[in-house]
Amino acid sequence: MTSPLALKNWFPFLNWGKQYNQKILLADLIAAAVVTLMLIPQSLAYALLAGLPPEVGLYASMAPLVLYALMGTSRALAVGPAAVTSLMTAASLGSLGLQGPEQYIQAALLLALMSGAIMFLMGVGRLGFLANFLSHPVVSGFVSASGILIAASQLRHILGIHLHGETLVELVPQLFQQVSHFHFITSLIGFSVILLLVIARKWLKMALMNLGLTKDIADIFVKAAPVVVLLLSILVSSLFELSLKGVKVVGHVPAGMPSFTLPALTSTTVSWIHSLWIPALLISLVGFVESVSVGQSLAAKSRESIDPNAELRALGLSNLGSGLTGGFPVTGGFSRSVVNYDAGARTPAAGIFTAVGLALAALFLTPWLFHLPQATLAATIMVAVLSLVDFSVFKRTWHYAKADFSALFFTFSLTLLVGVEVGLIAGVSTSLVLLLYRTSRPHIAVVGQVAGTEHYRNVLRHSVIEHASVLGLRVDESLYFANSRFLEESIASAVTQHADIKHVVLLCSAINDIDASALESLETINHRLLDSGVLFHLSEVKGPVMDRLKRSHFFEELSGGIYLSHHQAVTELTKE
Repeated sequence: MTSPLALKNWFPFLNWGKQYNQKILLADLIAAAVVTLMLIPQSLAYALLAGLPPEVGLYASMAPLVLYALMGTSRALAVGPAAVTSLMTAASLGSLGLQGPEQYIQAALLLALMSGAIMFLMGVGRLGFLANFLSHPVVSGFVSASGILIAASQLRHILGIHLHGETLVELVPQLFQQVSHFHFITSLIGFSVILLLVIARKWLKMALMNLGLTKDIADIFVKAAPVVVLLLSILVSSLFELSLKGVKVVGHVPAGMPSFTLPALTSTTVSWIHSLWIPALLISLVGFVESVSVGQSLAAKSRESIDPNAELRALGLSNLGSGLTGGFPVTGGFSRSVVNYDAGARTPAAGIFTAVGLALAALFLTPWLFHLPQATLAATIMVAVLSLVDFSVFKRTWHYAKADFSALFFTFSLTLLVGVEVGLIAGVSTSLVLLLYRTSRPHIAVVGQVAGTEHYRNVLRHSVIEHASVLGLRVDESLYFANSRFLEESIASAVTQHADIKHVVLLCSAINDIDASALESLETINHRLLDSGVLFHLSEVKGPVMDRLKRSHFFEELSGGIYLSHHQAVTELTKE
């Protein structure tokens, strides 16, 4: 029988629902109204980025918000289509050779279902730690490169030219060939929208406050600016009948709620599954990392915490809901989550109210979207994603850690030149190789006593007292298969340089784990030292490590002793 505590871990709304009151309801409703205004143009734009009809963006923003509210642990995270996952969706589906928009939509539903299933199973298996393999340099390089790719891909809508491709290698040559054929009116709309959105982001708030508006009211106007720009472009397009003058518009958008859909299991969909499981896994990892990063940042502001494994389950359920209601892969978006938090969202119920607002938009506002220029949506995407590009991280990482810079550079370069999947896989692989390399050659220091204290420090960095008969060595890394041989060689080398030693004491204060390969190496070191007339000792062994060693025969064969502190070991051994 499931305990009440376990139910609350799986369904956090059972916790915050008890304290829900009229004051919290009002705060959530206000936040939902603000976020809904932001999400309408954003959802349409990200559907366009993913290569899907605009209404699919609205569909992908409804069920996920409701389902996340039931199982999510962040009160402010707003789940829905996001720039990077939309780009990854377009790249994944573009490689399938799909025939017609119907197949494209079906494949997008399948990708959302697969991503959702992967996330949910990872959450059930408590595998949230796997996202740690996406290091910060890899994520930074991937997001910056993706932002550039997204912006470049939207130039076809802003300039009214034909561009096809998913990498800069494909897009840039076409851009130079086609740029002279740009459509003037389309370009005028696109760049005008970009200018208005940039002005709204950078100067509108200050201008409104100078006119006497309060900070909160000015914030609402800034958040609503994309909707105002969208309405203006619709009005201009409709009044001047720009669709008849070569401007591409959204066209007919079916009104109504999304219906329950489930891709039929045919030989075609089975082949899609074989092709999409790696993209689905990558989208799951990227989406999870983005969501958890945003969720943790916002939770820290209010001195709360989130559960990564619960977030995996909630995001998995959200993606399953998106796939079953005509959507595509979703995640917790940075911009809308920050807006949700700043607007005063108190509980995840704000997401439910936002979904209601989007449902009303889908029911009643879609006929208004007919004359919406595609250039407006493309400009909305460009302004949003270019804020993700951070070139300063290259300089910081280069000065701090050359190895991490290589992971950043490989991820950034390959994402731009080869594709998002290859770039991400290359970045993760580079990080893992660098991790193995660093930990395979751990820092090993000869330590001596700081005069007048019981502290022992590196003899190369400090003026310390050394004893001819006792050699103290500190290993600053856990011991495992990749560095066990290096430890053997380092101790052997150190012993040959100290001809008078009788004791080797391994200071284990920085060792958190010893695997089977390292245990075998310790046994080998013990026997080799004993054969040369030197006793082997351990000091400051941590409890969990000691527990594992006790389960072996190591202590029975150890030639020396185990000491609680390194000072105790040196004191007793030098007395002898």
